[in-house]
Amino acid sequence: MTADSLQIGRQGAPQAALMAALRDRAAEVETCLDSLLPLEAGLEARLIEAMRYAALGGGKRLRGFLVMEVAGLFKVAPACAARVAASVEMLHAYSLIHDDLPAMDDDDLRRGKPSTHRAFDEATAILAGDALQARAFEVLAEEDTHSDPAARCELVCALGLAAGARGMAGGQMIDMQAEGRALTLGEVSRLHALKTGRLIQYAAEAGAILGRAPWQVRTQIAAYGRDIGAAFQIADDVLDTVGTAEQIGKTAGKDQAAGKATVVSILGIARAEAQARMLCEQSKAHLDHFGPEADRLRALASWVVSRQS
Repeated sequence: MTADSLQIGRQGAPQAALMAALRDRAAEVETCLDSLLPLEAGLEARLIEAMRYAALGGGKRLRGFLVMEVAGLFKVAPACAARVAASVEMLHAYSLIHDDLPAMDDDDLRRGKPSTHRAFDEATAILAGDALQARAFEVLAEEDTHSDPAARCELVCALGLAAGARGMAGGQMIDMQAEGRALTLGEVSRLHALKTGRLIQYAAEAGAILGRAPWQVRTQIAAYGRDIGAAFQIADDVLDTVGTAEQIGKTAGKDQAAGKATVVSILGIARAEAQARMLCEQSKAHLDHFGPEADRLRALASWVVSRQS
């Protein structure tokens, strides 16, 4: 074996371990979601079916992975971390349902299958999104999530901030208003920080909240989440430009067709990829407080900018 092949092997090992961990965590989150969204009889059953359709059986579970992996740094019970991870994934699923609606991005494909409003109908999809958002907060407030009421309150408040007008919903509003307009790189970065980055940042921070981490450490974890959230969105922009619907699980080229400004449209692919790599390295620096126990989080930052789907 040559020195070069040994080096490739060393580089590949963390990514292989990460892929296995992502699969394991995704399975744990899926099991928790299944239990937290039980099927019910009655006239509301169709709503529950739509909620499960949107939340179960798909996606990278990046946000859920972040919750559980960060919580693990602070020795949080896996069952508690899984509940918060499931809550974040419910909130994320709600945002995707509404994002795909004809009044928003009008997309018929999500996670490689028909969008919820196509699989059911628009009214049911809207209600399913509403109900998933409500259930996400309900789960956080339940005693099984954390024995300390203060921790549960912090989780609820932080998710509200990430999801509301100063977070995801505000970013979606900017996105809608930006169609056909020439935005600056700073404006696009702020749009992405709110629409995509804030929930990813929350997912990382939620693990630290669960672990009752000191404020300084919690701030470093949040900064890590902020930077990989920004890198994730740039990678999404690149994939939207060069990927196929089969790769990305949704309609490719939608942003370009809608005349939306993206980091790629402003910088070009090469410079956008360089920006994502810079954010990747910056995110890792926020983990200097931790030793090898944070290696999977470091590997995650690298995967975020190199993924092909």
